[in-house]
Amino acid sequence: MAEDKKLLRIEHLTTSFRINDQYYAAVDNVSLDVNKNEILAIVGESGSGKSALAFSIVGLHDKLNTKIEGEINYKDNNITNLPERKLNKLRGKEMGMIFQDPLTALNPLMTIGNQIDESLELHTKLNKPNRRKKVLDLLQQVGIPNPEVTYNQYPHELSGGMRQRVVIAIAISCDPEFLIADEPTTALDVTIQSQILDLLKKLKSETNSGIILITHDLGVVAEMADRVAVMYAGQIVELAPVVELFKNPLHPYTRSLLQSNPSVNEVKTKLHVIQGIVPSLDKLPRQGCRFKDRIPWLAESAHDEDPVLQEVKPGHFVRCSCYKHFEFPNSSEEAARDGVIGS
Repeated sequence: MAEDKKLLRIEHLTTSFRINDQYYAAVDNVSLDVNKNEILAIVGESGSGKSALAFSIVGLHDKLNTKIEGEINYKDNNITNLPERKLNKLRGKEMGMIFQDPLTALNPLMTIGNQIDESLELHTKLNKPNRRKKVLDLLQQVGIPNPEVTYNQYPHELSGGMRQRVVIAIAISCDPEFLIADEPTTALDVTIQSQILDLLKKLKSETNSGIILITHDLGVVAEMADRVAVMYAGQIVELAPVVELFKNPLHPYTRSLLQSNPSVNEVKTKLHVIQGIVPSLDKLPRQGCRFKDRIPWLAESAHDEDPVLQEVKPGHFVRCSCYKHFEFPNSSEEAARDGVIGS
């Protein structure tokens, strides 16, 4: 895409957390672009670094125990380690975030109406009556049935799904140009989920917004995303346009995620189960292919010593040459655990 379409450009971002006086990278040398009028989905298991990346972009990590290296450029301005005062001018106005856990994102001592109004008061010139009207409109937009009642309620009086919709209302209140949606539909039923996804699409098209969508739901990715970044153990292991990724997944991790996802179009007697778990930060292998221990049937020689993202076709990037040799075990998972050698 043309350079003027770039909204966010992340270059060699490393976010490290302090554990017992040592720093360990949860986001490890990540480079990504987000364009205007684009939804970039980031997928991966819990512990892959998705939320750590999101919090790094908007500057929400505890600065005493976090070290951030590399560059985060928003509209060609480097906002890495920007002072809180300057970040606050961006957050809520130009940059919005839908948090994964609405209960911790909302202030338990403030009414719902006041919490949404706070963002409008800070970042718009609307007077109080017009702000109230805007808040009620937002509550209705996100599918809350009695906005007038909810306006005066407190977070503890709402269900998890209702709280999540309030968080979304706050995030989109000022029509941000850049939005991070961290698992925005997890606590919602299918009908409300559809409404929220339609809202994000509308925001993207009407305001030309760039959106990072973090989700475990590959169905949501297929419906919403323009491009997909697959994260594993702090690294991007595959990056491609959404149609290309679903049609031609390459990295063993991407293929494993897709193979373990139930499909309405394909009858599977048994879903694929990915062996093991994402290693904890202090036990994460920092050299070689980070996924190799979870595909032990693949020969050691199939992996690169220093895997890097390589462009295998226009716009399609994959890390480590092991994708060229990877196949699922021909027999059962038990055979894989016994060390069947792949091609």
